[in-house]
Amino acid sequence: MTLPDVVWTAASELFFTCYTVSLSSLVCNSMDIKQLIYLCNLERERHFGRAAEASFVSQPTLSMRLKNLERELGLSLINRSNNFDGFTAEGERVLAWAREIVSVYQGLKLEVESLKHDVNGTLRIGVVPQCSISLPQLLKSVHERYPQLDYRVTVLSADQLLEALNSHTVDAGIGFFELATLRELHFQAEVLENNGIELVYHPDYFPLLDDKISLTLSDVAALPLCLAEPTRYFRRYLDACFREAGLSLRVILESTTVFQLVQGVQVGLGCLIAPTGHLIPAMTPELHRRTIDIPPMPRQGAVVIAAPSRATPLSQHFFDEVKRSLSHERQ
Repeated sequence: MTLPDVVWTAASELFFTCYTVSLSSLVCNSMDIKQLIYLCNLERERHFGRAAEASFVSQPTLSMRLKNLERELGLSLINRSNNFDGFTAEGERVLAWAREIVSVYQGLKLEVESLKHDVNGTLRIGVVPQCSISLPQLLKSVHERYPQLDYRVTVLSADQLLEALNSHTVDAGIGFFELATLRELHFQAEVLENNGIELVYHPDYFPLLDDKISLTLSDVAALPLCLAEPTRYFRRYLDACFREAGLSLRVILESTTVFQLVQGVQVGLGCLIAPTGHLIPAMTPELHRRTIDIPPMPRQGAVVIAAPSRATPLSQHFFDEVKRSLSHERQ
């Protein structure tokens, strides 16, 4: 996209936004974007106090602004008791619109900033745990090209990530996807190289593994394992592979964070199963790795952003640089 095209796109979106706001003012005299941001923060935090902190206002201010929003709309949006008790049915529908409006507003701010300052701003990235690439290494390569670009990374499940990309609450996603679904939704995707699955272990506690070049599923099933919780896509994939082989996993440690799993491996509590390339070897030089003979994942690792007509300049610059960097690595 040329600079004139970018400027025209930004101007068109700005006109549409202003028109929408003007039109909405005929219906809601004083509803503003901050009220919608407060509503979205309350959904994320599920607690009035934490939502106020995330909004940089006091709890009484947040509660008052949300009550004003309810009065202006003529609807009850929030179930209230002594604490936050979820949203009403009407609140859920308003919340869906609020998420979309807030996302467009934030995207517009990013686009305007990028037009004023070139590639400069904060890129929102959603990632799934244990993807087949080291995110910091990828960001480091992009940083060398765009040193003024900052990043806000959110860890999501595979399904949450696709939803976040659809609702524009993240600018880019790195995770496991069905490529046919991405094509149907017109996302841009750079497929990550599949280097297989490996077992990570400490040789002081599992010395016999050093004698093996690769491991079968039966070999792995006999070991104590440190794995992500069962709701994660990668864990569901592992469970399915072992179940189809008539084997069960001996999971001694489950955690939502890879940091805790790696610590479990460090002290010899168990072994970790991970996509090859997920961990930086230099961080844990004392740990050894062995390839596992396992069927490939049905989904494909990929870096994903919106279609060219909907991607912000920041996300497009990021995506183009990711493609260049990965292409260089494959040569």
